Amino acid sequence: MSDLLAKLYPDHLRTLTARADAALARGGFDHLLIAAGVPRLQFLDDRPYPFAVNPHFKHWLPVTRAPGSWIAYTPGRKPKLVYLQPRDYWHVVPEAPAGYWVEHFDIVVVREPADARAHLPAARAAILGENDAALGEIVPNNPPALLDYLHWHRAYKTDYELAMLRVANKLGARAHRAAEAAFRGGASEYDIHMAYLRAVHETEHELPYGNIIALNQHGAVLHYTDLQRAPPAHAHSFLIDAGASFHGYACDITRTYAGAESDEFQALIEAVDAAQRGIVEKVKSGQSYPALHLHAHHVLAEILRAHDFVRMSAEAAVAEGVSSVFFPHGLGHLLGLQVHDVGGLQQDESGGTRPRPPGHPYLRLTRTVEPRMVMTIEPGLYFIDLLLAELKAKPQAKWVNWDRVERFRRYGGIRIEDDVVCTEDAPENLTRDAFAHL
Repeated sequence: MSDLLAKLYPDHLRTLTARADAALARGGFDHLLIAAGVPRLQFLDDRPYPFAVNPHFKHWLPVTRAPGSWIAYTPGRKPKLVYLQPRDYWHVVPEAPAGYWVEHFDIVVVREPADARAHLPAARAAILGENDAALGEIVPNNPPALLDYLHWHRAYKTDYELAMLRVANKLGARAHRAAEAAFRGGASEYDIHMAYLRAVHETEHELPYGNIIALNQHGAVLHYTDLQRAPPAHAHSFLIDAGASFHGYACDITRTYAGAESDEFQALIEAVDAAQRGIVEKVKSGQSYPALHLHAHHVLAEILRAHDFVRMSAEAAVAEGVSSVFFPHGLGHLLGLQVHDVGGLQQDESGGTRPRPPGHPYLRLTRTVEPRMVMTIEPGLYFIDLLLAELKAKPQAKWVNWDRVERFRRYGGIRIEDDVVCTEDAPENLTRDAFAHL
């Protein structure tokens, strides 16, 4: 893998420097400074929160554990890494920079955070980072025009980035298989989570987001993270939304499984899975993502009708908001350095916002799909008590088969999620490919 990344990295860096050149010119800046960030302490304590590197920093190089470090770039010059390697016997000191990327940087090692100031040009500099990364007169200013440009173009992945995302999906798929096996063996949510961590070989803090490990009705909580220690008396269903990280790049995968005696729920899972595959096939250049989201609503509404949850047409279910009761979140989002990557609602490289469709406030991606974009496709159907209670009080309630809905409440819900690349041809499904090669 290192040989492939070494081959792809130079073109990736050239792409980033070209984008930086254009962004600096638009903002009227001479230099780009990027702070890795610093650890934050918990309130009234000397314990730090887990360190999360600035995504702009890890975009340039695969370094995620070097707090206090900086990247300095001036157009026409070799990028500089100011690398903090403190003298410290309380903590593990970051290892000296090494790997396929080091030859592309001028590297300066400093022992104290303040020592970085002497190596960073402060005049007319765009400085990206959080306020607590400031060093004297070097204070993050995060220029909006520059960030808008960089965030817009970050949606278009280089070959190097796509390679990273493929590996992340392989790691995630392997761990998902381990989690499914734990579920089949009768494990609790907590023990399933631990099986996942063992298989992915990452700590909780290294994962790109907190795992959603939901048995039975917990699957109706979209961001369920409580992790019950004892297994339920009857395991009717299992929904897992869990990812993996590779050199700072994330995968985001969701699967849903039926228990041993849950044939009716298995049939519904298979219907949603088939629908998800069909939606993935439409991830092509020129496709409006909001239109794809609305298409997903129609497909899912037809499943609700075919499985006798609603007794109205799919068109009526969408138009009258009934489909949103069972599918209340967005179809997906951009993916890359962050799970919910930036720029998903952006109008263009100058900023602005592309509005969400009326009645769909949680959609995170409203751009037109183009080659090299990576996005999730994650339709779902859920039986959420709060939303169902609201629907019962509306005129549309008469079109719902409440007896069948009540029977399915014990399953919680279904979500199927893959990470998908738009190409010049058929979409590349990073997740399904990863599962296929296990």
